[in-house]
Amino acid sequence: METIGTLEQAQSEGWTYEEVVERVKRGDTPLYEIVMRRYNQRLHRVARAILHNDDEAEDVMQDAYVRAYAHLCQFAGRAPFSTWLTRIAVHEALGRLRLRDRNQQLEVTEDVREIPMKMVRSSLDPEQSASRAELSQLLEEALLDLPARYRAVVMLRDVEELSTSETAAALDLSEENVKVRLHRGRAMMRAWLFGHLGTNAKNAFSFMGARCDRVVHAVFARLAELSSDHSQAQ
Repeated sequence: METIGTLEQAQSEGWTYEEVVERVKRGDTPLYEIVMRRYNQRLHRVARAILHNDDEAEDVMQDAYVRAYAHLCQFAGRAPFSTWLTRIAVHEALGRLRLRDRNQQLEVTEDVREIPMKMVRSSLDPEQSASRAELSQLLEEALLDLPARYRAVVMLRDVEELSTSETAAALDLSEENVKVRLHRGRAMMRAWLFGHLGTNAKNAFSFMGARCDRVVHAVFARLAELSSDHSQAQ
């Protein structure tokens, strides 16, 4: 099918992401780049929060985009597309985490009293770190040291700024559970951390530039392979 839109047209006409998805479903695959560039940061953050590993987070992002593309026909629009896509990434990340835990034969407890948070390294003086413009790095360290059950909730609520209902839908939790985990997660982080960072929290877990391009190109390569395999099967 001939491409029916361009990135420039989408921007100039102010298409919603749901409209972009509908055009992709009708065969305008190149527009899928808009979706990936819009949600790369969010998917990277939530996958990193769950897996605690940057390389695995990128793999999860690619898997999630490919899976979402393959099942776009199942997206009925009952929930926002962003929630649907985030849930796919969460499930991919949790699947990898379960496999990793089985392979390593580790027992993971969710009792906060049994998993103390390391917090920020004591050797790092907050004022010195601020003078070196490293507060965003300190936020990442503090957040990633949270136990897994709290880490993803704090990431989505405080960094991605999703609502309680959106976070609950993305993580398959009740809204009350989200509130409890968020409260406990915040309590485990030093009060000054977010106070010092303020709006700079949005700069943490950045996923832009070459890394963003790498994921976009890798996903399109995999989609081309899927299309080729489908054509040969017919």
